[in-house]
Amino acid sequence: MNFEEKLEKSKELIDKLMNPEITLEESIKIYKEGLESIKEAQKMLEEAKLKVEEINKNISGVES
Repeated sequence: MNFEEKLEKSKELIDKLMNPEITLEESIKIYKEGLESIKEAQKMLEEAKLKVEEINKNISGVES
């Protein structure tokens, strides 16, 4: 699953949590799933940031 899909999944889970008819048990399960999805998305974002920093570093070194 890519970053955008993880964000979309998180949005869907938030919508589910907003449903007043779900049980406490379901809420906890959805909440846990959402946190895991967000954590994975944050990791992907951090990895992308490191790649961009490395590219910028390499480009700066070439231009010197």
